[in-house]
Amino acid sequence: METPSPPSELRGLFSLGAVSLLAGVAVGALCGSFRLILDAAGRMRMAIPEWFAERPLLGLAIMVVGAALATGLAAYLVRRFVPAAVGSGIPHVESVIDGDEPPSPPLLLPVKFIGGMLAMGAGLALGREGPSVQMGATLAHQFGRYLRYDWRDQQSLLAAGAGAGLAAAFNAPLAGAAFVLEELLRRFDMRHATIALGASVGAISVVRLLLGPEPELRVATHYPVGPLDVPLGLALGAATGLASLAYNRAILRALDIADRSPWPAEAKAALVGAGVGAIGFLAPDLVGGGDNLTQKTLDGAYALDALPLVFALRFALGVVSYAAGTPGGLFAPLLALGAEIGLFFGLMIPGEDGPTTGMKFALIGMASFFAAVVRAPLTGMILITEMTDNSQLLLPMLAACFSAMAIAAVCRNEPIYDALKDRSARLARRAET
Repeated sequence: METPSPPSELRGLFSLGAVSLLAGVAVGALCGSFRLILDAAGRMRMAIPEWFAERPLLGLAIMVVGAALATGLAAYLVRRFVPAAVGSGIPHVESVIDGDEPPSPPLLLPVKFIGGMLAMGAGLALGREGPSVQMGATLAHQFGRYLRYDWRDQQSLLAAGAGAGLAAAFNAPLAGAAFVLEELLRRFDMRHATIALGASVGAISVVRLLLGPEPELRVATHYPVGPLDVPLGLALGAATGLASLAYNRAILRALDIADRSPWPAEAKAALVGAGVGAIGFLAPDLVGGGDNLTQKTLDGAYALDALPLVFALRFALGVVSYAAGTPGGLFAPLLALGAEIGLFFGLMIPGEDGPTTGMKFALIGMASFFAAVVRAPLTGMILITEMTDNSQLLLPMLAACFSAMAIAAVCRNEPIYDALKDRSARLARRAET
């Protein structure tokens, strides 16, 4: 029989839950505004090739120079003011929760916001969810500091704010709460679940006022699930599990190469930005976080013979973009890669309805690649379900996530955020000696 909580603890939980709701509202306003700006920048970037259709060299020059300046400035802001704002920010949030690093200062908020806006607006293959998670954690932590909560309660608010940031980034409230419990805290208890849900509710309430209630991705309302979908899901999961080995190692290798480069951080970022700007002028759909690419993949817009080239380009672009030293996350780019793997797999199945089967397995591939890379399968499945407002594929999705996780574990593929966190810790120790 469960021991009832003392009244004082219940009152404390009620108070903390109310604060988490308010913090979630603030996180939703911040991250919703961040997303609105990125959406506007993406539309402008997509329109530039049309504006300069009659003067393509001028348009190309504007894209290349503009992207180089934007990414170089983003890297400067990170290096000069808050080095912890580099990259996704999720490994840093995990280190703070574990007590290995101090919480980020309030200055991180403008640096992450402006730096992310510049880098992702320029077209780097980075996601908004990493900055949203880190900004959400930092903002919620400030609530705890202002109210003079003890570290345990500040830690709870910080984690809940991180989940609210993820919820706001993808319009996925349950995924935000699941992310807190599965990835950040790695334990479940009623206290943390309550606070995480409160923050997600507050954030999503604001985000849906700003952006509307529509799901992130448009998919068919019905996908037929046949008796072969579970074994096929197992096979797809094995493929995404193997792909995750290459992806995680490529990210870490690119960061090592960038660190050994004698060039200043701003110059390296500007070089990446220039290349992305050129690609963005010639093939606008292939740059950016990957939302448009994922939607086109789910719409079946890519032919079978084009998918390997699209995948290879996005894989390389994502790896190079993350090594550029600017703010930006991994979720959205890796979901796009998972969709491409799944679509290719589905289109290769003989005797099936090609387009429908391909799109179905594109969704399954998104969840299983996420599970293999991040090692958070429940968050991945909930996230894809909320992003598409479709729960019919949960069983084959579960099978795919199982085999993807198994392959990643057998091959000793460390979860990407653990690997990035360990890498940062090694660099910090090396700098001290």
